[in-house]
Amino acid sequence: MQFSDVLGQKHIKNHLTTSVDAGRIAHAQLFVGSEGSGTLPMALAYAQYLLCGNTNSENTGGNASCNLKFKNVSHPDLHFAFPVTTSDKVKSKPVSSYYLEEWRQLLDQQPYGNLFDWYKLLGVDNKQGQIGVDEAHQIVKALTLKSYEGGYKVMLIWMAEKMNTAASNKLLKLIEEPPEKTIFILVAEDEEQIINTIRSRCQILHFPPLAEETIAEALVAKYHIEMSVAAKIAHQANGNFNKACDLIYKDSEDIQFEKWFVIWVRSAFKAKDNKSAIHDLISWSEEIAKTGRETQKKFLAFCLNYFRQAMLLNYKANDLVYLEPKAANFKLEKFAPFVHGSNIIEISNELQDAIYHIERNGNSKIILTDLSIKLTRLLHKKSQA
Repeated sequence: MQFSDVLGQKHIKNHLTTSVDAGRIAHAQLFVGSEGSGTLPMALAYAQYLLCGNTNSENTGGNASCNLKFKNVSHPDLHFAFPVTTSDKVKSKPVSSYYLEEWRQLLDQQPYGNLFDWYKLLGVDNKQGQIGVDEAHQIVKALTLKSYEGGYKVMLIWMAEKMNTAASNKLLKLIEEPPEKTIFILVAEDEEQIINTIRSRCQILHFPPLAEETIAEALVAKYHIEMSVAAKIAHQANGNFNKACDLIYKDSEDIQFEKWFVIWVRSAFKAKDNKSAIHDLISWSEEIAKTGRETQKKFLAFCLNYFRQAMLLNYKANDLVYLEPKAANFKLEKFAPFVHGSNIIEISNELQDAIYHIERNGNSKIILTDLSIKLTRLLHKKSQA
């Protein structure tokens, strides 16, 4: 991965190359950024700069053979760990090494992809992956060996917040005192989910969302579309290049999520003093409960953002509103007055609680039904302003 392939984030590129050139390389680094901000592509470009002895910001000038190996994501001193789960391919004790073929496919096709894209690629989007203790054993084993080419060894852990407690504790000592010339690069979207003892041992780099101009220019270059179209998509993407690409293909899960959301809030509005509408909410809950847990969690996160956008529009913060509903006969302007200071905190808390319980394998049908009934009450709550 070339630094030139990484969108924006010039200040981070400069920091990383300067630190390598000066020999000030932190042995454990944590790249934190929201989906589509480029944390994984930057980690790959940084690893290439480090391992291949490259000498300029375009990530060339070093070992040609090494750079070729990176192009194929097959460098022997670059190791990966990422969330996995059992599948038709791996029946028990799954670890990342069993899924390297699929991993290379993701890096080739969707380097800005998210965890949901990864699970879809594996065909396990009805399960929740993790980085478990079996993975930790593999990491320890890989890093105790000498480097193949005599230089650095890099362990890139993607979605590090998915490390469970057992794996985190197993790796704690190794991250604190790694073997000589061993570098850990942890990539995460939510650093708060990583245990403090690991976070405190890492140098943390925060990635801001990408600028609309950066996304628009990248879309024009990649898809050869008009700048006006690219600018509109970039605005809707809200700093997320992965979402922008999905919108180009009209393949974004948000399209389906919006349909579910509209059905949900319409049923919730009707449900007050209307028994038949309650049955609609129960049916809706049963339908969503049939999907995988990762889909349910991502949908509820979508709902959380939808309510936030509605509230911003209600309070005339139009510059911060990027959502453009696609559903027929549903206008954000008409929905916005029902989301206000008197109910937004409760709505937000209920959605976050639902995500928490689903993540911990609660009964989805019960959780979603309970959430739906609470939403009925909250949407009819009057604004005190």
